[in-house]
Amino acid sequence: MSTAIRSIDDAVLHLGPYGFTTEAQATFAARATSPGQTNAVTGALAVMGDDAVSRLPALGSPEREALRQEGLALIKAGKVGVVVLAGGMATRFGGVVKAVVPALGDQSFLQLKANDITAVAAHAGGKVPLFVMSSFSTHEVIKAHVAEKGIGDENVSVEVFPQKVALRLNPEGGLFVTESGELSPYATGHGDLTAALRSSGVLTRFVDGGGTTLFMTNVDNLGATLDPAMVALHHRLGGAITAEVVEKLPGDAGGAPALLDGVPQIIEGFRFPTDFDQTRIGVFNTNTFFFDATTLDTDFPLPFYRVEKKVEGKTAIQFERLVGELTALLPSRFVVVPRTGEDARFIPVKDPGDLDTQQALIAQVTASARSTG
Repeated sequence: MSTAIRSIDDAVLHLGPYGFTTEAQATFAARATSPGQTNAVTGALAVMGDDAVSRLPALGSPEREALRQEGLALIKAGKVGVVVLAGGMATRFGGVVKAVVPALGDQSFLQLKANDITAVAAHAGGKVPLFVMSSFSTHEVIKAHVAEKGIGDENVSVEVFPQKVALRLNPEGGLFVTESGELSPYATGHGDLTAALRSSGVLTRFVDGGGTTLFMTNVDNLGATLDPAMVALHHRLGGAITAEVVEKLPGDAGGAPALLDGVPQIIEGFRFPTDFDQTRIGVFNTNTFFFDATTLDTDFPLPFYRVEKKVEGKTAIQFERLVGELTALLPSRFVVVPRTGEDARFIPVKDPGDLDTQQALIAQVTASARSTG
């Protein structure tokens, strides 16, 4: 977004189409001066038993093939859509829109995602809509990229819809102002997903068209392909949400499934109490989910968390919500998926170094996904 935002009136004018409201901004401002607020969960927190977590059957096994056939039938019937989260700017790639960065040869992250969906749709003989959640800073660039590269075909329609936006604040609760005298917008987190699906009309159109299952993945996780076996496993497990998790490795930081007051859900890493040993949980959230679309048409009370950022060397305050916290509100299941080999489903690429080291695995996984459907 190139238009300078220098006042609330400018924000209403230029950011209104992305969901900016003065009411939400005032709510955030009132909370900005409360740095002591805790994000830690309260209640009875416990580790889930091994029997509460399923595993994706091994590639090539009879169980996996049976699931694949079930999933292909659901895709052929028009029951499945894909949501790709693409609201972020790749600051570690030079401040460009990450979705359009070349990830394998001259193919962008978004192209690789679309190529996978196109291959699966063709193999199934069905149509799969691709919904790309953008932000104020990526929306127009992604739309232009889709048009320029001809992303999508007769089996894969592409729709780009934006998530929400707010203005950064200073620690005193006032508007954060950059060195150039502009206000500083930011996207308010992937927890915007259900609100953005509803306000854009995407959810209604998908469900009215017969869709039942939405598969959601980060644009920079190139392992999270549209695997028909995972589609079928989600249906077999019977929850409103299926979350993909992987076995935890040293250095992993983030959310993990646990029981809170007896309810299985994703707890973000920063929300675990300091006296809770997170190493007791052997798996890690990948931010890849399958949703029963018919359960998403609700104004979910997802909390916004106060986050401090450094912008131009100064402290800025912003408030974000997280999509994984839907698992606290809807019946959820958890599936352990591989993170290595041709069946790897968690290959996050956060910087150019990741992209360099993961090239061979990305090529192997994307080729395997296209060939097996």
